[in-house]
Amino acid sequence: MANLHPHPSPLPHAGAGANAPALGPAEKEFVAFRDVWLAYNAELLAAGHFAVEAIDLSVQQGEFIAIVGPSGCGKSTFMKLTTGLKMPSRGKIFINGQAVTGPLKISGMAFQAPSLLPWRTTMHNVLLPLEIVEPHRSQFKARRKEYEERARKLLQKVGLAGYEDKFPWQLSGGMQQRVSICRALIHEPQMLLLDEPFGALDAFTREELWCILRDLWVEQKFNVILVTHDLRESVFLADTVYVMSGSPGRFVEKKQIELAHPRDLELTYTREFTDIVHELRGHIGAARKPVTPA
Repeated sequence: MANLHPHPSPLPHAGAGANAPALGPAEKEFVAFRDVWLAYNAELLAAGHFAVEAIDLSVQQGEFIAIVGPSGCGKSTFMKLTTGLKMPSRGKIFINGQAVTGPLKISGMAFQAPSLLPWRTTMHNVLLPLEIVEPHRSQFKARRKEYEERARKLLQKVGLAGYEDKFPWQLSGGMQQRVSICRALIHEPQMLLLDEPFGALDAFTREELWCILRDLWVEQKFNVILVTHDLRESVFLADTVYVMSGSPGRFVEKKQIELAHPRDLELTYTREFTDIVHELRGHIGAARKPVTPA
């Protein structure tokens, strides 16, 4: 039985039209979703109950996007689809021109909880992906010194030089999250996925980490997908912000952030910046309102 509940109209796909590619990714697209729907099991699929539906997305090489929306709208589900941890019930996903058929090795991830192993030092926590993910795992012993130097450089960039031998319990929450970001980047992924990475931190630490992430992205230009509830964070960091509706999640608004990079924190106090934040807040407020059947 089809899902009969009305939903906000989905965001039109940027490439839609008579000449748009129907099946595969367009040139220079790094992430492409083609009419993606996900139900979490066969029973829900048969009943037409989806966690996300009608997702069309085109992300260019090196682009930084943010996903915002009300709680439970499917933002984290979207991340699982992007990494290949979940396969769509309908539609196709392409990453770097290849159809996603399983978990990706070209992405790094960081979450709200740093999840550092308490018995490992900062250095050993950062090195962990290289010890367990191929092709690095089979080369780890031979290239250990090279990998350790790579880790030291990353830690220096995030302000943790000198903390290589500290354990997680010896670090503040903000320091632990910096270690988590370094761990996500140590294998030099093409795509970084961040699921509420700064949500548990105080405002000053959060803004400090915005700037660290900004600098890493400007320097390396990897793709970033950020899921966040913080609208200021999304506008400060992203090239493009997508607003999701309430469950089942759809993209109902796409906002290009036409603010020059790199952005300084002073920008967040300007009228231009706050106007964008207020506009996004209005879209989320509309997405939260229940739709009354006609």
